[in-house]
Amino acid sequence: MAESSLLYYITDRTAFAPDEPTRRSRLLKKIAEAARANVDYIQIREKDLSARELESLARDAVRIVGKLRTENRQLRTRLLINSRTDIALSVSADGVHLRSDDISPEDVHGIWRKVYAGTAEFPQRHALNDQPVIGVSCHKPEEVAAAKTSGARFAVFAPVFEKKGVPDTLPAGLAQLCEACKIGIPVLALGGITLANSSSCFEAGAAGIAAIRLFQENNIAEIVDSLH
Repeated sequence: MAESSLLYYITDRTAFAPDEPTRRSRLLKKIAEAARANVDYIQIREKDLSARELESLARDAVRIVGKLRTENRQLRTRLLINSRTDIALSVSADGVHLRSDDISPEDVHGIWRKVYAGTAEFPQRHALNDQPVIGVSCHKPEEVAAAKTSGARFAVFAPVFEKKGVPDTLPAGLAQLCEACKIGIPVLALGGITLANSSSCFEAGAAGIAAIRLFQENNIAEIVDSLH
């Protein structure tokens, strides 16, 4: 795997503990661990939380990652919020991750520009980067092409392999991943990714790996070393 390959940790705090305070604490520690290991992107994907709860969690995550980046200028981790552009803006996250049926990356760029320029009222605009990082979930090569045209920075193609615990989900497979990777935008492979099968994703042309369990259930620094 090339040193420039991208790594993307997608969060799932529900896997950590039965009670919410412990889940939150452990997730924030895992986010810090991922940032210290220089994972390229972290997506806050806690879809069961209310908007207020998600914003509170995201704000703490942004603070932690920002502090680590200040202490070590070599860290490149960028924090994205799943689907909620408004929350990403309110907490000064680096960008958003969009569903395949979400608003378009072009729309996000337009909203972001208005806030950054001060033509839309937003208290945190002084802390924003004018160019948001936008990733898009894709399940077909055609969706990857649309993401590229609309201004996404990268696409996440899934599921490549059968997902643990979701046997009814039909995997797209390596052939479809290969087709998606020819479109001319960085494509990250997601779905059933392990250290054992990750090399086949890179051989198919993937620019990187996205995962929940691979990062969340292991020592992230060791995973990063293994993938690099």
